[in-house]
Amino acid sequence: HGLAPLSTDYLEPTYDQLRVELYQGSVTQRDARLRRFDLVTIIELIEHLTLTDLEPFASVVFGYMSPASVIVSTPNSEFNVLLPGLTGFRHSDHKFEWNRSEFRSWALKVCLDYGYEVEFTGVGEAPQDQQESIGFCSQIGVFHRLQGNDHCNALHGSNVEEVFSYTLVYSVNYPSLHDNNTLRRVLVSEVLHWAEHLKNRWMEEKTGRTNSVLPHGQTEQGASEELLSESPCTETLDCPVDHCDRGDDEEQEGAGLLWANDPQQGSGTLNRCVVVPLAVLWSCSPKIGELSGSLGNLRHLLTDHPQVKLTQDGSSLLVKCEEQDPDQVDGGLENDDFRAVQCSHRAEPEEDWEANV
Repeated sequence: HGLAPLSTDYLEPTYDQLRVELYQGSVTQRDARLRRFDLVTIIELIEHLTLTDLEPFASVVFGYMSPASVIVSTPNSEFNVLLPGLTGFRHSDHKFEWNRSEFRSWALKVCLDYGYEVEFTGVGEAPQDQQESIGFCSQIGVFHRLQGNDHCNALHGSNVEEVFSYTLVYSVNYPSLHDNNTLRRVLVSEVLHWAEHLKNRWMEEKTGRTNSVLPHGQTEQGASEELLSESPCTETLDCPVDHCDRGDDEEQEGAGLLWANDPQQGSGTLNRCVVVPLAVLWSCSPKIGELSGSLGNLRHLLTDHPQVKLTQDGSSLLVKCEEQDPDQVDGGLENDDFRAVQCSHRAEPEEDWEANV
């Protein structure tokens, strides 16, 4: 369970590709899937092996697996005098606990046999006046395979039969933008967010000027009522985001937000939508531009997505305004402070990311 991706990995995936696999097996057994890794860590393990198992263990890890680096930690028996009440080994399953000299001797022999070099360190410091004489609580050897070491290839060439002795317990692919489904989900989420943002700013501009006087004595209220009564898509209004151009695409020129009726619901104030051109979305959001790559690809990725409603020609997004009670709408038209077209963020149903693993 701890190896599974977190919710944030689904909400903000990267282009990196990661697959986690958990295997169960013995370090004294070979498995071809474990060969030639960059790094193998062996933390507090070797003291649980019998002394007779140490040689096959070293042969498997350093000879057969032959990783670029190996980190081995094991208890330092010299530190045990500082552990109150301890008699014998630190754990009942320990078969041995080496002092620093014994660990160093074993590590240097491994380097000589399998073509590695080692540096020694540790974790858990003794009191300052005893650190040099006692050392660390756990001693650590960091092994690096020597350049040009072909020991593994010489002992285990391509003619050696591949062995698979480990059992695969768990595996999971982390979400990546290289996966088209993941890319599309993230892109749609970003598009809906920006469309709501642009719609709300535009609506604030159009419904916020309640006291202005237009030519022939017409008030803002009257102008808004007239706008609502017009045919769909008859008047283009400016994009509320200034200077958001990121290219010379002809479709961006003159692009702006405008009114339309929901084609699936018919005409009427309650079914009003705000039309947000894809060119505006693509140019105003760097993330949308990065994810889609081009305006044409953006249209392709949004087409037929259940959460997205496009105009018939596929050039714009229809963002529905909040549905209101007809009585509230009628009353709003008669009020001096025009409120017939108010918008709010649409609450999309939350997706259960874990269910999609």
